[in-house]
Amino acid sequence: MSDPELAVVVPTYNEARNVVAMADALLALPLALQLIIVDDNSPDGTGDLADQLAAKDPDRIQVIHRPQKNGLGRAYKQGFQQALRGDVPLIAQMDCDFSHSPDYLPTMVETLRTTRADVIIGSRYVPGGELDEDWSWWREALSQWANFYARAILRLRVRDATAGFKLWRREVLAAIDLERVISNGYVFQVEMAYLTQKLGFLPIELPIFFEDRRIGRSKMDIPVKVEAAWRVLELLWRYRKVKRTTQNEERKTATQSR
Repeated sequence: MSDPELAVVVPTYNEARNVVAMADALLALPLALQLIIVDDNSPDGTGDLADQLAAKDPDRIQVIHRPQKNGLGRAYKQGFQQALRGDVPLIAQMDCDFSHSPDYLPTMVETLRTTRADVIIGSRYVPGGELDEDWSWWREALSQWANFYARAILRLRVRDATAGFKLWRREVLAAIDLERVISNGYVFQVEMAYLTQKLGFLPIELPIFFEDRRIGRSKMDIPVKVEAAWRVLELLWRYRKVKRTTQNEERKTATQSR
């Protein structure tokens, strides 16, 4: 394989029925990519399957084993940090349950290459974006309310503040400084979106169809929802003094002049 242009970070917990199919779908894309699977000691054997995949294709698949289920945010942070140790210029994040279709990745990469964007967001809530019709009305209402709440409190400009399907330029993740990111549940996505905006980076939202998970159960439990509600207010206070940096402004000006 030529030098990878893209690292895809995929956290897993009890995704034994999805992880092989997801790996196959990603590696079949017309992209020079590497896959980083971050498994939280899944009792259903997901980690063992990931190891078997890596043994067959060690140049393209890496597996990080964590000793226990320790939160989505920490899983992403560890995967991002692993990707940043290499030279890959682009880093993607996505779920393993096919709610995020791998087929969108080539378009996301092309958009990042041909625009001034610093991060591409697979968005459910821009024109053209859709939610699976199998979602219940209350689940859709909860998602819409969570986005409205986060956007109103933090004055976020992105429409899908809780989106988990993103493609980053590596320098954005480096500038965010992952060690200071505190959220560990699904509000991790909100915190990353907020820091992206506060630091002056440019997101572009592309519409996606968000499919209900094909196999397995959602991990969005009550403690995660409670954390999301109070953590947004904490973010507002914690990052009140964060401002866009001179380096970001200079890089933005240089990008615009090209």
